[in-house]
Amino acid sequence: MALEVTAVRSPRELREFIYLPAKVNRNNPLWIPPIYMDNWKFFDAKKNRAFQHADAVLALARRNGRVVGRIMGIVNRRCNELRHECTGRFGFLECYEEQDVFNAMLTFVENWARGLGMNKLVGPMGFSDQDPQGFLYEGFDCDPTLDSFHNFPYIVRFMDAAGYTKEVDYVNYIVKLSDRLPDFYEKISARAARQTEFRLVEFTKSKELRPFGERIFGLMNLTYTNIYGYVPLTDAEMDALAKQYLPVIDPRFVKVVVKGEDVVGFFIGIPHMNEGLRRCKGHLFPFGILQIMAAMKKAKQLDALLAGIREDCRGRGLDVMMGAAIMRTAIAAGFEKIDSHHELETNLKMRAEVERVGGQIVKRFRIYQKAL
Repeated sequence: MALEVTAVRSPRELREFIYLPAKVNRNNPLWIPPIYMDNWKFFDAKKNRAFQHADAVLALARRNGRVVGRIMGIVNRRCNELRHECTGRFGFLECYEEQDVFNAMLTFVENWARGLGMNKLVGPMGFSDQDPQGFLYEGFDCDPTLDSFHNFPYIVRFMDAAGYTKEVDYVNYIVKLSDRLPDFYEKISARAARQTEFRLVEFTKSKELRPFGERIFGLMNLTYTNIYGYVPLTDAEMDALAKQYLPVIDPRFVKVVVKGEDVVGFFIGIPHMNEGLRRCKGHLFPFGILQIMAAMKKAKQLDALLAGIREDCRGRGLDVMMGAAIMRTAIAAGFEKIDSHHELETNLKMRAEVERVGGQIVKRFRIYQKAL
């Protein structure tokens, strides 16, 4: 049967690229659709500013004319310059249980990246670590969190067969909440709060949060520098992130630490919204937004989204102060658990912090690599 992989060249092919995952995952009960309005912007080089510092290709696999797979290739020039690498990325890979299709798509991106002078390919990754990354390889029975993959188990088998090996793993923890925080955690939090140079800021209204948005995303550039795959955000990218997330963030679940007028720490959580995304099938209009908001109000799980502390302020208990504050707010709001989202397996300090409050690993994700 004729199999070919070709670059996306037309609006019709882009539509096929965007909507293929819904077909592939038709029988995957835990898959959640993306917000398609965001997808159209993300994959459009004219609307997504990340294309300004990256080369990218979208490709479709067809067998006898039928679309059976998709993949994206990325060369993030800014990341390579900062890290002195020649590394390409693949991401947003979807296909049915057909190894030859999977191999053909990877070969397409390998050849494309090699043609741009790359000597290594890693993935799945997007332009930055704000995009979905890592194939799920443990915890297939767990509900996914925002911006994470929930692939079928055969994808892991396909990666091994294609000659890819581990680059780095991420783990996801679940922290179960009780009526009160552990005594030792309260004591550490209280001790940190007594430091007069730092102040915990909490919010109840979105208008209170807005002035902090730019400073929070600016702090990401300082705190995430050494995180695997992170690329510093431009002002335009910070603005785009703020516009994407601030409208759906419940200000109660944002905690900020300031030193004078400077934001030196932040934690952002978001109520689990999967049921709303499934009901609206990824479409915000006409009623999708209402369905998502209703799901968030009924949610019993809080998903950690972003967190960070300025390097010179670490080791002062600020992480515990924010963690205790977010847990108190979550308990008061009726939440039963918190999902840590992705934690690098090598981030032993953060992992130990989560495990101290009873966190249990429920999912593992892997980014793969191959020399070109």
